[in-house]
Amino acid sequence: MSNTSRPPFTLSIAGSEATGGAGAQADLKTFQALGTYGIVALTCIVSFDPKAGWGHRFVPIEPQVIADQLEAEFACYDMDAVKIGMLGTPATIETVAGALREQTLPHLVLDPVLICKGQEPGAALDTDNALKEQVLPLATFVTPNHFEAMSLSGMDAIEDVEALTEAAKRIYDACGATVLAKGGVRLAGDDAVDVFYDGTTLEILATPKIGEHAVSGAGCSLAAAVTAELAKGATPLEAARSAKAFVTEGIRNRVPSNAPFDALRQL
Repeated sequence: MSNTSRPPFTLSIAGSEATGGAGAQADLKTFQALGTYGIVALTCIVSFDPKAGWGHRFVPIEPQVIADQLEAEFACYDMDAVKIGMLGTPATIETVAGALREQTLPHLVLDPVLICKGQEPGAALDTDNALKEQVLPLATFVTPNHFEAMSLSGMDAIEDVEALTEAAKRIYDACGATVLAKGGVRLAGDDAVDVFYDGTTLEILATPKIGEHAVSGAGCSLAAAVTAELAKGATPLEAARSAKAFVTEGIRNRVPSNAPFDALRQL
């Protein structure tokens, strides 16, 4: 077959979020919007429960089914970049990590979903520890949110840009992956702030806040946009800047819903 029209191939290993605002759905829409060929391996199915405060109902997919998806995908395409989103259980993490170790990937972007809403605290802790031990060492780029940055850095609080910067440096020192630590709307001030650090370059990415509330899918779409830009040949810093601009525009064009949160629109 001719290779002249080969697009960049981007794979998301993530959960389905039924309303389409986050998870694999957000990743695919982001990949499409940014001109890559999007592929998904589903790890779980998440559906909000409107009868119980819009909490998460979480159903894991059988590990063998996950392994089968990855086997087919890696056999079919040479992936230019892979994004990991919600994995959800130690068994899933073991399966995914095992499959990834068999591949030589130029870019592996980890959006480290450390709190799997809908799980018991003990199960969530087991999942967090498995993710840190088995998947984090494989990552080349990590995009922790405010809570995840505290967990990965060992810090008790992150309340300003200086603390977020310290967290990014600690995470880089621990795993060696490029870090884009997301402060978003959770830090005080007029700007939504993220911190990029790759061991050499430190850059504060700041844009004026659009509202004071988080938007569903912003974190997923940011990591997916980084993945797409890396697949197209951008440097990590270029990918971070482009992803920040993409998500800012998506928040500006947010989709209202009957839930107590809006969804990002991937344009």
